[in-house]
Amino acid sequence: MADARVKPQRRSGYGERFGLFAECLLTGMWITVASLGVVTAPAAFAAGARHLRRRATHHGGGLREFVTDFRAALRGGWLVGLAGWGLVALARVDVLAVRAGLPGGPLVGAVGLFALLGLAVAGLRAAAVWTPGTSWRALLADAGRRTFRDPAGSFLLVGGAVLTGGSALLIAPLAVFVPGAVAAAAVAVEERHRRR
Repeated sequence: MADARVKPQRRSGYGERFGLFAECLLTGMWITVASLGVVTAPAAFAAGARHLRRRATHHGGGLREFVTDFRAALRGGWLVGLAGWGLVALARVDVLAVRAGLPGGPLVGAVGLFALLGLAVAGLRAAAVWTPGTSWRALLADAGRRTFRDPAGSFLLVGGAVLTGGSALLIAPLAVFVPGAVAAAAVAVEERHRRR
């Protein structure tokens, strides 16, 4: 006679890591779709990062929670997205000035590129720790400080984004999943910083 009690199944370490990888892919698709509004990208990353934090700590989560978080993050996040695109346009003008051969252009171009990179990292770090009700201004200020106080973490985030972005350039269908990997990298960098 079989035992009537059912033992809960424990996932192996491999199974748990593979499950988190699968969540990154799924979250990447959600972030991509939510970012189609262009200025909605920060809110999409914030909702995706929060979803991955929940999944990593076994607190459930799913599409319904992602959509709820996305709507909450969008309240101030669309302004962050608009400002981000403004900075990208400014960087484009900077690049055009460098190409035109203006005096000091290469130095100004390098400074502009590093500033844009630093702001992008700060934006990702802010999105990685976003929670409903948190001010985007406060998040970005704290993330800006962490970006410079934790250069190793910032470098890891840039390296992860470049690596996954480069993979997407080689294999175009991967571009849909890249945002999930970048959000996971941002969450990991912030967790690393918190534990230090």
